[in-house]
Amino acid sequence: MENLGLFFALLGAALSALVAGAGSAVGVGRAGQAAAGLVTDDPSQFSRALILQLLPGTQGIYGLLIAFITLTQIGIMGGSSDISLAKGLLYLAACLPMAIVGYVSASYQSKCSVASIGLIAKRPDQFGRAMIFPAMVETYAILALLVSILSIFGIANVNI
Repeated sequence: MENLGLFFALLGAALSALVAGAGSAVGVGRAGQAAAGLVTDDPSQFSRALILQLLPGTQGIYGLLIAFITLTQIGIMGGSSDISLAKGLLYLAACLPMAIVGYVSASYQSKCSVASIGLIAKRPDQFGRAMIFPAMVETYAILALLVSILSIFGIANVNI
């Protein structure tokens, strides 16, 4: 029971990487299927399709970044890791925005990427416009990343 704070902080870090990473894996896989279909018909579209496929992968990177920042803040990456239960719960709460929004935004971003791949299949000259649709979904992943980062760094100043 004495390491319960550490447990919850580690749970937050793990969920951030795991849930956002799972969303990215689903998203990149879904967009990859569409990209493979396009490249089958038109191999010259490989680089454009690849860019659209990779977009949902960023949420997994953001989740991993939140996990690393959390692990560094709680002292796992080279120091003592004696934190209270309340602080551990705060770290868990701080990691949840990236975990949850990361999963949801990767899933929806992949749907936009699939639609954009369909767009460039019919209108290759519209690649710039096709990129905007999945990029707009990225905005919410970036906002969640920011909230998680600010929350994690803010916990260091809390005396509980």
